[in-house]
Amino acid sequence: MKNKNPKIILSVFSILVGVLLASQIKLQVELIVPVTIRSLQETQNEINQINNEIIELNNIVMQKEEELKVLEGILEDDRKIEDILLEDLKYNMAIFGKTPLEGPGIEIVMYDNIDTIIEGFDINDYIIHDVDILNVLNDLKIAGAEAISINDQRVISTSEIKCGGPIIRINGRSIATPFVIKAIGDPKLLMASVNAPGTYGDTLRSVFAIGFEPEAKDKVAIPAYAGNFSYKYAKSVEEGD
Repeated sequence: MKNKNPKIILSVFSILVGVLLASQIKLQVELIVPVTIRSLQETQNEINQINNEIIELNNIVMQKEEELKVLEGILEDDRKIEDILLEDLKYNMAIFGKTPLEGPGIEIVMYDNIDTIIEGFDINDYIIHDVDILNVLNDLKIAGAEAISINDQRVISTSEIKCGGPIIRINGRSIATPFVIKAIGDPKLLMASVNAPGTYGDTLRSVFAIGFEPEAKDKVAIPAYAGNFSYKYAKSVEEGD
């Protein structure tokens, strides 16, 4: 019997080992995806979004826990229901201007000035118009005014301010100069909003010679809105609609 060629045996053995190793590697080695800056950024954005959602959910949980505590307190004492409802009613009445208010603030006296004539200006520039009142009111609101009145007419969200010749109409009533604007809020901030150089109030006084006299007050009394209002077109939206 002839001896088998050792080279052939070695070759066959090597091929078998190679096939076995290749099969093992194919089964165990996972596909490796190269990492890029873009993929890292997208992953970071997803993590940030999830963290933000967690924060929002925690805030909702805390809010609901506080509401639960209030409800539990109500169940312990029926009188607290009336107290909460009364507090809500008073707050809403104040927001809608149906409650007289008082507090620190400022008082502004505005009046026409036609005694001083400046060449190049029209006579109408020395008369107070509705836009002048509106700009002053807007500056006061930006400065944090919590309640405003003009000649004891409460200014609310539906108050109209419109010129009518020498008078101005507000809340359906005609008022004439001098216009007395009262505002409740931080007196320093309110004064700065209408009295500082470059403000609209300062321009009325220094450029157009309009009478404009603001004064800080420790106590300003603002009456309640005397009219009635109702929504004709707007309606409340129920939750889930």
